[in-house]
Amino acid sequence: MADQFDPLKLENQICFPLYACSKEIIKAYKPYLDELDLTYTQYITMMVMWEHKELRVKDVGKFLYLDSSTLTPLLKRLEEKGYVTRRRSTQDERDLIVSVTVQGEALREKAITVPQRLSSCIDIKPEKAQALYGILYELLGKLNGNKNR
Repeated sequence: MADQFDPLKLENQICFPLYACSKEIIKAYKPYLDELDLTYTQYITMMVMWEHKELRVKDVGKFLYLDSSTLTPLLKRLEEKGYVTRRRSTQDERDLIVSVTVQGEALREKAITVPQRLSSCIDIKPEKAQALYGILYELLGKLNGNKNR
C-alpha cells in the first residue's frame, strides 16, 4: 500500500539525481579548471564565447540559462582576467556586447584537453551519454517553454 507521503521521498524525485550528478560532475571538472584558473561557470561562459566570439549579454544568458545578476559579476571577473571585453552596443546602448579577446582565444588552446580528460573519468557508454544528453535538453526545453533553444 502506497504511503500518502511517497511523493516526498527523495528516491521519488527526478530533480535529486540531476542535482547530485551536476554537483559531482562540476567537482570532477575542478582540478582541470583550476589549472586554467576558471570556475565551472566561467568555463562554460568561455565555451560560448569561443564559439560565438561576440554576443549580447542577454544572449550569453540564454545559452547558459543564467540571468543578468549572475552574469554581470561573472563577466566582470573574466574581463579582469583579460579573456573578454564588455562594451555598449552602438545600435542600442541598452545592450552590452561581450567579445572574446586574443588572450581569451589563447585560453581555448589550453582548455582543449579538458573534455577528453573529464570523459576519461566518467565510465559511460557513448550511446548512453548521447541518450542522456537528448533527454536533458528535451527536459530543459519543456521547463523553459523552448524559449532558449
